[in-house]
Amino acid sequence: MSEGHYQHILYERKGRIALVTLNRPEKLNAWTPLMEQEFIEAVNATANDEGLSVLVVTGAGRGFCAGADIGGWAQDFAPGGRRTGTSPLVAQDASPEVPIALSRGKPAIAAINGPAVGIGLTVTMACDIRLASDKARFSARFVKVGLTPECGSTRYLPLVAGFSNALFLALTGRIIEADEAKERGLVDRIVPHDALMDEAIALAEEIAANPPDAIWGAKRLIHENAVESDLRRVVSSEVSSIREQRRLPAHAEAVAAFQEKREPRFHG
Repeated sequence: MSEGHYQHILYERKGRIALVTLNRPEKLNAWTPLMEQEFIEAVNATANDEGLSVLVVTGAGRGFCAGADIGGWAQDFAPGGRRTGTSPLVAQDASPEVPIALSRGKPAIAAINGPAVGIGLTVTMACDIRLASDKARFSARFVKVGLTPECGSTRYLPLVAGFSNALFLALTGRIIEADEAKERGLVDRIVPHDALMDEAIALAEEIAANPPDAIWGAKRLIHENAVESDLRRVVSSEVSSIREQRRLPAHAEAVAAFQEKREPRFHG
């Protein structure tokens, strides 16, 4: 799979890492139906590739994603606000497959290089780890265009940032700077802008060095159990996963490496 395969994203392999770059820099990577289709295809392709362990998502140019490209929405309305049609983005009913693909895919790191607004913010929430440039800005802007949050953000915002911060962001639609985003729990770490991609790739390489089955198993368990109210189901799923992992070569290699006082070789 090459960069030329896509129009609104770039897709690149870096060892065991897949790098997806939202690629409409002249529009601050505003989200389009084609970008959504290509993004989901790239996430799924990464998930199905045994040679890849981690996904990194970023934006080209000055922005991560400025939200939906609403330039065509005006065609939906006649004078006086009467609805006349459905724009392609509205027809997709709030991008439901984006968080589904990310939740089922390889561990995903968002490298947030600039404004992350609307769906641009919620894509980062559906990723597993968020690194932000000190030039990044954030907004759950939906209320400002008369809409409600989408793309799984009513789950992920409370899980990531907490209940009150989720409500603050959703009800105000305020744009906040990177420092405040860190204080409110939206991002895990802020790094100097010019170091963002180096830091994101280094973190991805650290994760990718671990056994792929254990990486995926840990992600799956946390995604499922974070919203599971029955503790018995939580511990049962953990026991089942541990039993499965103990039968795999990576665990035997880790034990052998410990006994031989060397680093384990999980990837040959």
